Amino acid sequence: MAGFLPINAREMHALGWERPDFVYVLGDAYVDHPSFGHAIISRVLERAGYRVAMLPQPDWRDPSSVLEFGEPRLGFLVTGGNMDSMVNHYSVGRHRRRTDAYTPGGATGKRPDYATVVYCNLIRRSFPKIPILIGGIEASLRRLAHYDYWSDSLKRSILLDSQADLLLYGMGERAIVEVADAMNSGLDIHDITFVNGTVYRTRDCSGVVDAITLPSYDELRADRRRYAESFAVQYRNTDPFSARCLIEPYGREFVVQNPPQPPLSTQEMDDVYALPYQDTYHPSYRKAGGVPAIAEVQFSLVSNRGCFGGCSFCALTFHQGRIVQTRSHDSLLAEAARMTQHPDFKGYIHDVGGPTANFRQPACEKQLTHGACQNRQCLFPTPCRNLRADHTDYVNLLRELRAISGVKKVFIRSGIRFDYLLADEDPTFLRELVEYHVSGQLKVAPEHVSDQVLRYMGKPRHAVYEKFCRKYAALNEKLGKKQYLVPYLMSSHPGCGLREAVELAEYVRDLGYMPEQVQDFYPTPSTLSTVMYYTGLDPRTMEPVYVPTDPHEKEMQRALIQYRDPKNYALIHEALVKAGRTDLIGYGPKCLIRPRRGEAEKAPHPAQKQPAQKRPAQKRERPAEKKPAAKPRKAQPAAREPHRAERGEAFGKPTAAQLRQAERYLKTRKKKPAVKKPTKPKASGGREV
Repeated sequence: MAGFLPINAREMHALGWERPDFVYVLGDAYVDHPSFGHAIISRVLERAGYRVAMLPQPDWRDPSSVLEFGEPRLGFLVTGGNMDSMVNHYSVGRHRRRTDAYTPGGATGKRPDYATVVYCNLIRRSFPKIPILIGGIEASLRRLAHYDYWSDSLKRSILLDSQADLLLYGMGERAIVEVADAMNSGLDIHDITFVNGTVYRTRDCSGVVDAITLPSYDELRADRRRYAESFAVQYRNTDPFSARCLIEPYGREFVVQNPPQPPLSTQEMDDVYALPYQDTYHPSYRKAGGVPAIAEVQFSLVSNRGCFGGCSFCALTFHQGRIVQTRSHDSLLAEAARMTQHPDFKGYIHDVGGPTANFRQPACEKQLTHGACQNRQCLFPTPCRNLRADHTDYVNLLRELRAISGVKKVFIRSGIRFDYLLADEDPTFLRELVEYHVSGQLKVAPEHVSDQVLRYMGKPRHAVYEKFCRKYAALNEKLGKKQYLVPYLMSSHPGCGLREAVELAEYVRDLGYMPEQVQDFYPTPSTLSTVMYYTGLDPRTMEPVYVPTDPHEKEMQRALIQYRDPKNYALIHEALVKAGRTDLIGYGPKCLIRPRRGEAEKAPHPAQKQPAQKRPAQKRERPAEKKPAAKPRKAQPAAREPHRAERGEAFGKPTAAQLRQAERYLKTRKKKPAVKKPTKPKASGGREV
């Protein structure tokens, strides 16, 4: 098929190939777009002179499915896909998902659970000696011993279970070419132990220099505290400038992780994104309706990679690292210009960003020479004094994109770090964000309102988010726009009990609408939060953490956030009783639910009690002149349970009226006066947060 790499023997022979150098086995459908990892790796290898045949979603029930191209000259490449196959298949409640966005037509059942392991073992049955290289997000985050939520067990390195020879972690563009060149020169795959960004297995690690030996797998299984300690060491060794080799013993065998690859330069990033991608799925998928995952990224621009945000529940630190790498304006403008020529382009660029949209440079100058700090985050708990909070480059880029002929609107849909935005003293970016780049609603991720929970999440204090809300509302009013914030919220994160969940529900009540997006914490491999979930310890401090692991409690926490949904009534009632917050069961405007029939309204919570007011003395009147007895006071109209259509739940979104109410609340809400403590004079370079 013209322009695409071959996906079957017929297409390979049409190119005049007898056999490929590599057969690339994919858990996803073949989409030749740089938002898909397999597209980048295959095109980088093609540029280096290698022939790559793509084998998307082979039938793992049929051993002959991996024989489509015969035996490749150098080896097999295997990836589970753009997502971990288990996250792709199952919700946090371990329920099977009904669609798969990375499969033609959204069909399910086209890839196995633990896809990387299954595909590799399938290849080994037919090719016992051929080199197998694994990579992608699934392999990258399972490269050492890891907690597996779906089996509720501590699993070995995926390198062992898959029987692969070499694992490439991180983004892999530089590492895959180094490995391919070494193989092409005749070097045995077991002797390729020197490439950064790789993990290999060996029975003799005496030649590994400057290494840290982690606890053995048997130790980790026997003692969860040892696993938390081991992960803390891994977390501190994710930077290419300061990381050391890590050795994890497995009986008589060892798994060795080399330090990460250095970050790509801007020119290298430009070169990667200038490769001849077809920017769509393989034509053979048209009959099935195409690949749904292309829809959101087809008219989006990836401007950066890496993230120094440091959220505990995010695995980006382990995969892309903390050093931000960016593409040049010329590269992005050229891609945007090509985009405008696409027949389906309607004038709207959906996104310009990456893991975090408003990160367009490393956090500080020293990161490019000395790396990121091992024991200090750039933004948490407060922005580092060395942080360069500057949106000038991003603002200029967005202005240039808006000026392209054929572009009507440029949206920003990647995450915006509002704490980084507030750290920038120049208000230009926020003003232009509101004026040009919001499509009615701006999605942000405060995640929670409890400062205790936010501390475990690695997120800024709730007061920082409220400050951003006030600025956003004031700017919208000044510009005469009706645009609203839609917060992403998370329930059941380690450190969050029912008390904190009720606190979040009260915040949602005060906003005046039920959030569209509520995510239960999902313990995916190789995140700080997942380690907390498994061990009950914060690996950064080794302090105990409360972890809501009971499925019923997790249901209650989620129901509290969506307290307006009638089907959640029983769960909310139970949660409020258990949390000692029965004051929120009643008819008042601050109550979350009404009492059950025959149940007395509860007294206010002590924190909400008001001082009793003395009633004025009333004169006795003659019986004939007495007014009729007052009827029992009815519930206030504001406390009436709204219909689903009024709440916007019929469409899954808040109504415009509810959003306006929420904005008025955020705008008018006054901060509680803080008690000022005597402080020492600030050092030079100090910054208000």
